[in-house]
Amino acid sequence: MEFPKGSVKERTIYSEELGEDIQLLVYLPPNFSPLYKYSLLITQDGQDYFQLGRIARLADELLFQREIENLIIVGIPYKDVEDRYKKYHPNGSQNQQYIRFLAHTLVPFLDKEFPTYHMGSTRALIGDSLGGTVSLMTAIQYPHTFGKVLLQSPYVDETILNSVESFSEGQLLQLYHVIGNQETAVPTTNGIIKDFLTENRAFSKLISGKPITYFYEEFNGNHTWTYWQPDLRRALKMLF
Repeated sequence: MEFPKGSVKERTIYSEELGEDIQLLVYLPPNFSPLYKYSLLITQDGQDYFQLGRIARLADELLFQREIENLIIVGIPYKDVEDRYKKYHPNGSQNQQYIRFLAHTLVPFLDKEFPTYHMGSTRALIGDSLGGTVSLMTAIQYPHTFGKVLLQSPYVDETILNSVESFSEGQLLQLYHVIGNQETAVPTTNGIIKDFLTENRAFSKLISGKPITYFYEEFNGNHTWTYWQPDLRRALKMLF
């Protein structure tokens, strides 16, 4: 069945924090109008979510069937693997600057450009692997700005676990978290093979002890878009 199609436009925004131009992919729904208000979904790995995740087409379908609320999706593509590591990894040289960019430059820009609600509870961050990690760390630092996080097989280490442990504003967050039961030997960017499953289970246990609205599931599969793409349908319906 064909659904009315929204539009995806490219925008560029300058980040003082990073000292560079950041490319954006902006999805507006088919019936977009400044007379309505919209929730916001900001995706790390922007190109991947639009191409491999087919997130715009999925949004078209769910909006047409009235299964999700009015939604604008903003994708932030990474330049290359090195750029992704610098911005997304907790030890990355630009990690803190990137997190500040999301909260201090991107959100005010989107709130000014589009008819959004200007409330943390209507803004979500999404990412897979390291993209999930930086989404989570951003929401932990700015829980009043970002109230929802979708994590698909996030990278978890001591830094993340410690941040979650000391996080005290859990009531502000809604978290959706999936990990594959075969993600026990995942090759990472710096060549290390990592057991994502064990770390994610430890992370899940920590989260469960917090007042965070939390959904967790282990899917039958590994660390690839083969599993993340079909999972997006439920994730969007659950959070929006």
